[in-house]
Amino acid sequence: MSENKDPHVGQQGHSVEGVKFVYDFTEGNKDLKDLLGGKGANLAEMTNLGLPVPPGFTITTEACKVYLESGTEPAALRDEVSAHLDALEAAMGKKLGQPDNPLLVSVRSGAKFSMPGMMDTVLNIGLSDKSVQGLAKQAGDDRFAWDSYRRLIQMFGKTVLGVDGELFEDALDAAKAAKKVTVDTELEAADLKKLVTKFKKIVKTEAGRDFPQDPREQMDLAIHAVFDSWNTDRAKLYRRQERIPHDLGTAVNVCSMVFGNLGPTETSRGGGTGVAFTRDPASGQQGVYGDYLENAQGEDVVAGIRNTVPLAELEQIDKKSYDQLMQIMETLENHYKDLCDIEFTIERGQLWMLQTRVGKRTAGAAFRIATQLVDQGLIDEAEALTRVTGAQLAQLMFPRFDEDAKVERVGRGIAASPGAAVGKAVFDSYTAVKWSRSGEKVILVRRETNPDDLDGMIAAEGILTSRGGKTSHAAVVARGMGKTCVCGAEELEVDTKRRRMTVPGGHVVEEGDLISIDGSTGKVYLGEVPVVPSPVVEYFEGRMHPGADDADELVEAVHRMMAFADRKRRLRVRANADNAEDALRARRFGAQGIGLCRTEHMFLGDRRELVERLILADTQDEREESLKALLPLQRKDFVELFEGMDGLPVTVRLLDPPLHEFLPDITELSVRVALAESRQEPHENDLRLLQAVHRLHEQNPMLGLRGVRLGLVIPGLFTMQVRAIAEAVAERRAAKGDPRAEIMIPLVGTVQELEIVREEADKVIAEVEEATGTKLKLAIGTMIELPRAALTAGQIAEAAQFFSFGTNDLTQTVWGFSRDDVEASFFTAYLEKGIFGVSPFETIDRDGVGSLVKLAAEAGRATRPDLKLGVCGEHGGDPESVHFFHEVGLDYVSCSPFRIPVARLEAGRAAVTSKGSDHR
Repeated sequence: MSENKDPHVGQQGHSVEGVKFVYDFTEGNKDLKDLLGGKGANLAEMTNLGLPVPPGFTITTEACKVYLESGTEPAALRDEVSAHLDALEAAMGKKLGQPDNPLLVSVRSGAKFSMPGMMDTVLNIGLSDKSVQGLAKQAGDDRFAWDSYRRLIQMFGKTVLGVDGELFEDALDAAKAAKKVTVDTELEAADLKKLVTKFKKIVKTEAGRDFPQDPREQMDLAIHAVFDSWNTDRAKLYRRQERIPHDLGTAVNVCSMVFGNLGPTETSRGGGTGVAFTRDPASGQQGVYGDYLENAQGEDVVAGIRNTVPLAELEQIDKKSYDQLMQIMETLENHYKDLCDIEFTIERGQLWMLQTRVGKRTAGAAFRIATQLVDQGLIDEAEALTRVTGAQLAQLMFPRFDEDAKVERVGRGIAASPGAAVGKAVFDSYTAVKWSRSGEKVILVRRETNPDDLDGMIAAEGILTSRGGKTSHAAVVARGMGKTCVCGAEELEVDTKRRRMTVPGGHVVEEGDLISIDGSTGKVYLGEVPVVPSPVVEYFEGRMHPGADDADELVEAVHRMMAFADRKRRLRVRANADNAEDALRARRFGAQGIGLCRTEHMFLGDRRELVERLILADTQDEREESLKALLPLQRKDFVELFEGMDGLPVTVRLLDPPLHEFLPDITELSVRVALAESRQEPHENDLRLLQAVHRLHEQNPMLGLRGVRLGLVIPGLFTMQVRAIAEAVAERRAAKGDPRAEIMIPLVGTVQELEIVREEADKVIAEVEEATGTKLKLAIGTMIELPRAALTAGQIAEAAQFFSFGTNDLTQTVWGFSRDDVEASFFTAYLEKGIFGVSPFETIDRDGVGSLVKLAAEAGRATRPDLKLGVCGEHGGDPESVHFFHEVGLDYVSCSPFRIPVARLEAGRAAVTSKGSDHR
């Protein structure tokens, strides 16, 4: 593009044949987000709808990708930008930076997925020492012109030239102090003119160059800065947090400027800027929601530097613009069929639309809005399911503050993002991250947040600011992350430099003091406020019924969405439960059976001694005596479990962990033996235990004597468990119950292991059938949790009636990870470096572990078409993993009781969503 000192500008461009890199706003539409980014696609859509959008053009994400990959812009880009700039100048009747009547433009980022505040924007491009005079003359307002120029130098200096933004803020504060005023708008033209001189000196000193006076050079450098901002640390951190792909790139929108900070004339009033929502993004309630700031430019609202007024007050300030805005909001919501987030500016009575997008919302708002839109006939049930997520449902199940507790309220702000957060007050992001990594729960307290605070916002339990409204940076980002947030608590005096907050009455909250914030009410409390279960959990527990007097609108919305999901889903959802209490809770939460009963959990407590005896048995008689003692206890466990899940399948996994886990710690036992010997006290039993621990000790027990290997090496262990299951089924049948037990053999690596154990199990089942006169119909299957099992699944299916994928161990063995070790040692570094987008123990690794699951499922069903397939690892309750299991044709997922509602919802969503473009 133009000649200058920027290393990327003026070099030979990277050639890409036949690709169009620039689109006028009249050429695009909302479906071109991949190419034009969200902002550009929606500006084009509003232009197509005939709404008042300032003219402009969009540089595509493809141009950004070429620039980031090659280090230079595409060869054709300069000419395309020039052609579109010429057309824009012709339409506006003035040229960019024209001295007597300048066209000014904004250069804004706009990725496919909204990344609020994470990338760069520069306003007022085209102003210079000459054109500022022409702008002042055309506007008839010297103050406005010099205020616009100082904003350009400040934004350009920080964003494009890398100057520390605090230097500009300090100079601005000094100017206000010299004038003895507190807000920017009280500075006069002469003050702002001096400030421009000061700002230019800061640029010269810090950037080593003068502020550019060539308007085209300003625009070109700003475009490159927006491209570069895709790869800033904060942008990459946000993408990791939100699971946005790193290879999408950002579009750049060049838009003719309109001015909310242009003062009034004799024939027209002044203006302002605002952000509006077609519904409340915090609650989902319909109404007029948003913020408005008189005599301001767009960035002022989001920055939260000056407190705004509620959007409803615009009706008194400028009724004509207010009425027009209400009509446009209705048009957009009906067109997009969703909550819309709108940025607008009013320039001397003329309303301009600067942006719209489907708005970020809280979890509660998402559920309410989805059901409202169904009731309005705008969307159907299937579409409603795509508007909510399992992660949002999980947020709604978090506890809330106890309203009846004795509390000390010290302030109240705007309820920006709901939730109950308790933590130690910290006053900068660095401390928030540092303390969080040490295990401390923290609340990040700031006057206002900015994009550089992102890592601290992620680390904190909640965010509290003394400035800003529902559309400030803190509010928008917190809602997107599902993080509790209270904004604009003006009565709290936040002093970030001294790391303290003074509350009404003079009490000082020092860094490290406990505070509690309620993002649902905006209330701020000293100390730790106790919490109670959320109404959504009360609903799932059956203690609150939708439609009841004490059930709120949120419970009704959740109930309806769960009903939608249950009607649509193919995947069944079971629970991982080991006792009757967990089984009953799982059933209340909607479980359709138990997918994993871990029998090792039944051998703890008083029964541990019986297991010790089994391990220490020297003779067959001693071993049989121990097994005989364990049998009735196991049978009683299974009777209770089958009763709790009567009529539903219960998959019982035979004993899996290494036997040494049932013995005392080797160090503790060695000390006990040594002390007894030194005191000459009796210690025969401890000595035998110590010898057994040494005998069973393994260097890597997770890959040692466990699972099916135990059943083959310890005679009678698995047959005792099978007998207990069979007798419990017979007992429940005699009691007119409907037990549906399934026996699962763990850690099978070859079909021969399964065949031997199954043959013994079949023999025991036949004996119980003969003794009780009952036909038991017990299915026998295996866990697929070793790569070899997955690779030979076709053979294993010959002896298995079902597979259950143990994705925890499968992930460990595929990656060669010991989970307990690697998560504490290097996972954080892997996540920060982008090697993992998310831990493979949290979300299924589709390419590695997922490929084996798919391969095993296909091979198993090729051998046995009626083979039942499920998953019982922790991935069974992970939203993204549930979609994968739906895609590969599994019959059910199994997860902890608390995650069952999430799995049910995501199974419904998986059934109605189709593959295609990335979507959120």
